[in-house]
Amino acid sequence: MRPHHIRAARPTDLMALTRSLGQRSFFADRIARQLDGRGLLLTAWHEERPVGDVYLWLEPAEEPEIRLFLPDTPLLTHLEIRADRRARGMGTALIAAAERELVALGHDTVALAVELKNLRAARLYRRLGYDDWDHPPVRCYSLTDSNGQRHAEICRILVKPLRRT
Repeated sequence: MRPHHIRAARPTDLMALTRSLGQRSFFADRIARQLDGRGLLLTAWHEERPVGDVYLWLEPAEEPEIRLFLPDTPLLTHLEIRADRRARGMGTALIAAAERELVALGHDTVALAVELKNLRAARLYRRLGYDDWDHPPVRCYSLTDSNGQRHAEICRILVKPLRRT
């Protein structure tokens, strides 16, 4: 395996993902959704260790505003890179891989939500061609935590047209 490799998660990756990135319930849920064809969990690996991920949400958005204004638009969610691997282009590589997958699936637009306070992520997305949509911020929900609580955050929605190459 090359030093850096991006691929779809496999069910057998759950233990390694949890060990390296935590969030067992998140990864178990996203792998199950992927197996059902409702999304795609892309994982970035350094040697034999996962160092990042991004999930492509292909089912209808949970947020009513996104369903209304961006029907059938896939969402790029949960971009994360291990702290010790950040600022090396891995986030950009994961986003590019996700966009290629979406184009291959026939999509011409992608959207994402970023918490209003997360200015660093918003700068990255804008640098990569994502623009604010023409609607107010949206209340976005995270996966239920281990205590059964869903957490909400106020997010700006960014959209990008995908170009076929």
